[in-house]
Amino acid sequence: MLRITIKIRKDLTENELKEEICDKYNMIISDIQDWKIIRKSIDARNKEDVHYVYIVDIEIKQEKKYSKMKNVQVIKKQHIPSLNLNISHKKNIRPIIIGCGPAGLFCSLAFIENGILPIIIEQGKPVEERQKDISQFTKSGILNPLSNIQFGEGGAGTFSDGKLTTNINSPFCQTVLETFVKFGAPKEILYNSKPHIGTDYLITILKNMREYILSHGGTILFNHKFIDFKTNNSSLKSVVYENVITKETFELNTDTLILAIGHSSRDTFYKLYDRGIFLEPKNFSVGLRIEHLRQDIDIAQYGTITKLHLPPADYKLAYHSPNSNRSCYTFCMCPGGTVIASSSEKNTIVTNGMSTFLRDGINSNSAILVNVTPSDFISNSPLAGIDFQKDLELKAFMLGGSNYYAPVQRVGDFLKNTASTFIGKVKPSYKPGITLCNLNNILPDFVSETLKQAIPYFGTKLSGFDNPDSILTGVETRSSSPVKIIRNEHFTSNIDGIYPCGEGAGYAGGIMTAAIDGIKCALASLSDIQPLL
Repeated sequence: MLRITIKIRKDLTENELKEEICDKYNMIISDIQDWKIIRKSIDARNKEDVHYVYIVDIEIKQEKKYSKMKNVQVIKKQHIPSLNLNISHKKNIRPIIIGCGPAGLFCSLAFIENGILPIIIEQGKPVEERQKDISQFTKSGILNPLSNIQFGEGGAGTFSDGKLTTNINSPFCQTVLETFVKFGAPKEILYNSKPHIGTDYLITILKNMREYILSHGGTILFNHKFIDFKTNNSSLKSVVYENVITKETFELNTDTLILAIGHSSRDTFYKLYDRGIFLEPKNFSVGLRIEHLRQDIDIAQYGTITKLHLPPADYKLAYHSPNSNRSCYTFCMCPGGTVIASSSEKNTIVTNGMSTFLRDGINSNSAILVNVTPSDFISNSPLAGIDFQKDLELKAFMLGGSNYYAPVQRVGDFLKNTASTFIGKVKPSYKPGITLCNLNNILPDFVSETLKQAIPYFGTKLSGFDNPDSILTGVETRSSSPVKIIRNEHFTSNIDGIYPCGEGAGYAGGIMTAAIDGIKCALASLSDIQPLL
């Protein structure tokens, strides 16, 4: 198979791209036996020559004829790993998965592909009902602590930008992408350099995944909450859970418990700690959300000359303080998105970002975060990071007016350490409402000072980033889990049969890595061989 890298300076359909390649390399279309776009990216380094870069794999007759041409190499055909181990597994009773986020869902799919019928316990609601609870919160400020941006079918990533980017090199990356497409994602995610799905597509995909799991013998218990487990000689014996509506409790015997609990399952972290599961604190980050006009970010990234129909622009920026061990970076950038109310506990403010697939909103936003380490916590408890988060979230709630309005400040005022009194050209997108304030008053000094160094620096890298009218919304505290649940090389905790999994357990950061970790935990529980892990 030939792998061709080609620059394209016009918008093309897939068929037009194929014709363009044939024209450039003197190929006969009828000689092409198979072809596939592997990657599509945008090169905007030179604003006077913004163009696409395609990587395309082509299977063609007389391959040697083209193999020495410029930007052509001969490769082996790609292999996408199967979730079916084709081994005699050791499961006699059904595994239980706590959490219906990407880790729990892909863990469930891996079990089903190997003939195992999992039971998913999810304290939240199906995504359709979850949508109603979130809508009620953003309109009226009435929070359901069990059904919100953090909890419910699909996990925290459902109401986000739906990013599928990752820095890890796993054979399961393509497996996850192919699976999303199978359940309804646009096929462009298979080759876009920065694939994303968007909340609108994710909702449909989740419904399709649910139907598939149920139709293949899996069980999903919504509105049910994991509350305990029982052991026999340091091995898992059973799981105890309750109906969150009726408060009726149940017990299921099992030898496999997948803890795909998500980064906001604080009461579960406390329960695991009380029950002797080994935990440790971990680094995470906190900060604010920053909003700009989408068209300003597009111009800063693409310039004004290009005639290409480019997607809304994104960015990724980092700053390292020369005077401390602090860093600041942008995270979960949402082109054409909104800042969303992401509280999961009463009397707290938490923010996140969300985009639809088209990313066609007026503003673009991103988290700007500063690193936090266990040395910043007030105690040595493995759970001290949770207290650090909660303290910030409560202060933000009070600063916003104790009514779930978010505290907001113009960038120019934040840098001067003065409260904002008006909104400029960038209008905040957060709902149910906002309160103008001085965010410096609630942030730890090291966070505030690092942000005030980083924002002007980012302005030197991306024109207009530090525009005085840009909007800061507080606070973002749930970038990752503050806790790691310790597991060994077999993926189990200190209790045999309990598998810490995904972002909440400290082994993932985002939809893609959480999904991959869910697959790994399922396969590890099925086999001592652990292929591809």
